[in-house]
Amino acid sequence: MAKRTRKPSWPEANQAFLVAEFVRLRNVLDAKYEPQDPDEVEKISATMEAPPAIDRLAQLFSLSSFERDILLLCAGVEMDSKLAAACGEAHGHPQRAHATFGLAMGALADPHWSALAPTRPLRRFRLVELDGAKGLTSALLRVDERILHYLAGVNLLDPRLEPILEVRPPPDLMADGHRGVAIRIADVLDAKMPPAIQFCGDDPQGQEDVAAIVAQAKGRQLLTVRADDLPAPGPDLNQLVTLWEREAPLLPAALLLQCAASGLSTGARQAAERLSAPFFLASREPVRLSRAIVRFDVDKPTPSDQKRLWQQALGPTAARLNGALDVLSGHFRLSARTIANTSALTAADPNALAANLWRACRSLARPRLEDLAQRIVPTAGWDDLIVPEPQKQMLRQLADQVRHRLKVYETWGFSDKDRRGLGISALFAGGSGTGKTLAAEVLARELALDLYRIDLSTVVSKYIGETEKNLRQVFDAAEEGGVLLLFDEADALFGKRSDVKDSHDRYANIEVGYLLQRMETYQGLAILTTNLKSALDKAFQRRLRFIVNFPFPDAAQREAIWERAFPPKTPTAGLEPKRLSQLNVAGGNIRNIALNAAFLAAAAEQPVAMTHVLEAARLEAHKIERPLTEAEIRGWV
Repeated sequence: MAKRTRKPSWPEANQAFLVAEFVRLRNVLDAKYEPQDPDEVEKISATMEAPPAIDRLAQLFSLSSFERDILLLCAGVEMDSKLAAACGEAHGHPQRAHATFGLAMGALADPHWSALAPTRPLRRFRLVELDGAKGLTSALLRVDERILHYLAGVNLLDPRLEPILEVRPPPDLMADGHRGVAIRIADVLDAKMPPAIQFCGDDPQGQEDVAAIVAQAKGRQLLTVRADDLPAPGPDLNQLVTLWEREAPLLPAALLLQCAASGLSTGARQAAERLSAPFFLASREPVRLSRAIVRFDVDKPTPSDQKRLWQQALGPTAARLNGALDVLSGHFRLSARTIANTSALTAADPNALAANLWRACRSLARPRLEDLAQRIVPTAGWDDLIVPEPQKQMLRQLADQVRHRLKVYETWGFSDKDRRGLGISALFAGGSGTGKTLAAEVLARELALDLYRIDLSTVVSKYIGETEKNLRQVFDAAEEGGVLLLFDEADALFGKRSDVKDSHDRYANIEVGYLLQRMETYQGLAILTTNLKSALDKAFQRRLRFIVNFPFPDAAQREAIWERAFPPKTPTAGLEPKRLSQLNVAGGNIRNIALNAAFLAAAAEQPVAMTHVLEAARLEAHKIERPLTEAEIRGWV
């Protein structure tokens, strides 16, 4: 029985094909080399499952037969010593073992002068390089190293592009809405002149995933580059664009350019105008380009989509989480990739797993917010908040709305008509020290949210556009969720919108309008505080879900605040909350007095007594420039 011969693999056959081509070129240069079967090359090619690398490259870049042979000649000088020697002998100088254009013109078939024109593929795509300044015919021709490896069957990204390009594989987990976008884009790219595709929206990871799915459907891999990593206009940028135009068909690949938050730099804009399709541009807001471009919105998945993604990522475990996914999906705005990564957390106890997932999601927005706002660790509970019962009931309703957003908005369909205004915003109005910030702490603790305080007096800028930029950074950073935004001193920005009398009035109104728009689209919980409710524009107040007025505490409320002013561990002696409530100050002042009294007692190595509180009250009165009356401190000592 005859032994079956193993069919060579493509790399083996490709290598044999190259060797046969090098033999053919040696015979063209010098007939003294061993004769070759004239059909040898065709026989090898016929046995290959895919075309040889040189033929694929010639087809990709539309090389003429003469240009193809020039490229083979340059590669052969590097890979075949006998062909290199034949080149030297053809020059009449054995030491000149290299290819030149003059040699190619004199020896190869179907020569044409345009082969090395800058606009022709060999030089336009840097398949070969001219080495030397002796003139076109005598200059050395060298094959580019990336092309040499490609011809040998090694198809890897050009090392010069590796530092700035990142391979993005297709995702395992993807929102249904994003898959629908990918299908529509694939249809657009079927056109004879495919345009550039621009993604707009707040989900940069989702934009990359959509592009990766489209690239896969077109038989390509996706590479991504950040706009900030691109060089300035000049030779480096020109080289990058040229190398990419060569890589796109070789790999083959598609490119996604991820815009910076500040938009496109000059270099990035030039690249976006010049990079060949398929090309994707991803940004939060639309970017204008002079080239043909089609825009698609890719925002973070809706709460209902997020719940489905959690269920897919967690598998059977999701059913044991007892509604925790509703809470996660309602509070956080996460990309599918973030959900996939976070779902890798494990715990035997479903309650422990739910707590681990919650903590992991809360931590996502922290790095972006730490430099923009002050994080407050909430410690106060409902018992610490002394306000009239109607106000406390309104605060509890606010917390309930945050908890049940997914049910009302998604399950019950309120978001189907209009997704604008789904964020929960509140205005806390009242004098200084009446409990506005404390109430925000109570809500943050109750809802297990991170509390970030933004002092609006530091956000407002006299420079045109800076206030909106500052606000945009805060909202963009907070939109992943798990954050309660507390805007302090709201009247610093949201005063009554004035009639436009000059440019300053006009830009002040623009700032207010921008915040109104972001408040309507922000899907988290935002609380604004003001000491002067009457300073706020009525149009702005209408856009707020809750307005909670914090009145000055009466005597009974002040007594309750005094009863809670000193921690249980604090040693006290003879304190009388009833008498202390005679002091007509707000809760914030009471807390200051209690703390100062504790330090006075500690310095005297005594328990806190009425004398210490009296001294601390006088310090506080001096600070707020309001003298104590005899009626307020009667009977204290």
